[in-house]
Amino acid sequence: MQFRDIKAQYQTYKDEIDSVIQEVLLNADFIGGKQVGELEAQLAEYVGVKHCISCANGTEAMTLVMMAWGIKEGDAVFVPDFTFFSTGEIVSFRGATPVFVDVDRETFNLDPVKLEKAIQKTIAEGKLIPRVIIPVDLFGLPANYPEIEKIAEKYKLLILEDGAQGFGGNINGKRACSFGHAATTSFFPAKPLGCYGDGGAVFTNDDDLVHLLKSLKVHGKGDDKYDNVRIGVNSRLDTIQAAILKVKLKAFIEHELEDVNKVYRYYNERLSGVVDIPVIPDGFYSSFAQYTIKLKNKEQRDGLQAKLKEQGIPSMIYYSKPLHKQGAFANLEFDKNDFEVANELSDVVLSLPMHPYLRDEDVNTVCDVIKRYMVRNFV
Repeated sequence: MQFRDIKAQYQTYKDEIDSVIQEVLLNADFIGGKQVGELEAQLAEYVGVKHCISCANGTEAMTLVMMAWGIKEGDAVFVPDFTFFSTGEIVSFRGATPVFVDVDRETFNLDPVKLEKAIQKTIAEGKLIPRVIIPVDLFGLPANYPEIEKIAEKYKLLILEDGAQGFGGNINGKRACSFGHAATTSFFPAKPLGCYGDGGAVFTNDDDLVHLLKSLKVHGKGDDKYDNVRIGVNSRLDTIQAAILKVKLKAFIEHELEDVNKVYRYYNERLSGVVDIPVIPDGFYSSFAQYTIKLKNKEQRDGLQAKLKEQGIPSMIYYSKPLHKQGAFANLEFDKNDFEVANELSDVVLSLPMHPYLRDEDVNTVCDVIKRYMVRNFV
């Protein structure tokens, strides 16, 4: 059993994927080929924004936006404490200060009430200038943008949606990567829409931002690549990955997103009342980058993971250490008591095998192991 079965996906679309790769090889148009522009147009249309700008990976997508917005030393950027390291890393990379905010226990996402308190505290301290909020669409579920956008408008802050895990999710039909002033996603292979290497993209309706991003991603180019008008980076999505993503995007839209939600519903049927299952609020739709349950404590969680491993069932812990405990952020000042939920989640979460090609019998196998473990050890 695979945690996220990329091999099954490839076997299903092998002919189409092999064909588009061969086309790129025959044309030898490896950088900036027509497939890149075609993919960007298709992604923008699907998400529902004017522009999509592809780049080398999801981390650089966020970095490019930070560069374009002029985020710098003395600025405060508000980041959920329970997420992957890169969301905070890109803030420090610009010399700004990440301000970690605790999350909602049910959704795993940024808690709007705690966000506003963190903003007010930062303003009262007067050491940093609040500039940006980076909500994360964790495990495929969009963050609470209706509330976060109200807070951002109240305090005149920019919103950068980190949709690395959220592509395909929506809130009342408005798709992930269309929220805030800009949004980013990752095409890392295990993501809901993944390529066969690294890749990322920025989504926005801001024409001026697009102009800057297109320059920054190619060494700060002006009229051409030998006219450099600003300091930039080298961050491009190569043509082979774009061609692969075009095939995968079609499959994602046609059936994969719905199929992964069928798996979610079947898991919930089997595990309801056994463990703490994922909560999807009314009006929200998740792309389920991960299916994450919660146990009672670390001992119970670690014991279950060991039992699953004994049976050849893979599982993952996202994330064993919240951002405020990462050594790279040891220089920052904070009150550890502000992260009660993130601290707990790091001890109790466990992600189970989850992908559009997961069979019902595989779900049954996973759930049977979990049920036997819980009955024998905790009833």
